Amino acid sequence: MKQLICLLLLVTTAISQAPTPQQTAGQKQEVLWQKLQATITDIDHNLDGVLGVAILDLTDGKQILIHADDVFPQASSIKIAVLAELYHQAQQSAAGVSGKAKLTDLYTMNAADLVADSDIMGGLTPGVTRVTNRDLATMMVAVSDNSATNVLIDRVGMENVNAMMSGLGLTHTRLRRKMMDVRAASEGRENISSPREMMTLLEQIYRGKVLTKDLTQDFFRMLSTHKESFIPRDLPDGQRIANKPGELEGVRNDSGIVFAQNRPYVICVMTTYLSRERSGEEAISKISAAAYAMFDRLGRASEYGRVVSPNNSSKP
Repeated sequence: MKQLICLLLLVTTAISQAPTPQQTAGQKQEVLWQKLQATITDIDHNLDGVLGVAILDLTDGKQILIHADDVFPQASSIKIAVLAELYHQAQQSAAGVSGKAKLTDLYTMNAADLVADSDIMGGLTPGVTRVTNRDLATMMVAVSDNSATNVLIDRVGMENVNAMMSGLGLTHTRLRRKMMDVRAASEGRENISSPREMMTLLEQIYRGKVLTKDLTQDFFRMLSTHKESFIPRDLPDGQRIANKPGELEGVRNDSGIVFAQNRPYVICVMTTYLSRERSGEEAISKISAAAYAMFDRLGRASEYGRVVSPNNSSKP
């Protein structure tokens, strides 16, 4: 009898210690995360330059962080912060706060506004063409129009952009000059952020901690405007991506959210000190493709890893 009791206790202990299906699924998914991290590390090793990465699973909060707290020049990616402050002020204005910018505020184009890389603003008629702040934001995001960006910076206030970043706890994300201000850049006044902070900014907006639901949706609709950029380059056509790339000599960046099926995620990849800018672009696209391959599988698979695609006719 004593031996039988001991045997039953051993069996009961073994059953209680057996991994649950959820634990098994988590272990399998951890393998995918490890392989993604190894892929990114290999890309980093082979890049002749400095790279930083922050990837966040918006479903369970899991992250990959590589040199994520290093501060990088942002180039046009800083326009995400300008856009965020524009929508923040539109929300304040709707709540009755005076002196804040609205999306519908009108602006008459001025020839003095023009700076380099202003493909849309440069084609408008000075003193005649009137556009809204939302029109300016569309130019800023879709074609990275620098004149439109500078007008928006004047309208929302550089100090307000930075105050908003500080309010979100982002101490390294700073707008310190207008677009194409070479003198300011030469004096060290660069627009900066880190992969982790840009990831945090996008996450906070996504989770509704910055804007109302309607403005949050419109913010990401605006940021999803089709554009030439590095994160989407090797991803499937039609995949929704809300991002903003940045380009300077020796610098290539891209930050955004990929709305993968059932598994949206934030991805911020920044490169600097590049010997070849093309290498930075390729590094961002490779990391983006590798991340998408994992999140796409996680979003479409069962807890055991089985993926059932539409019209799948494979035998069991």
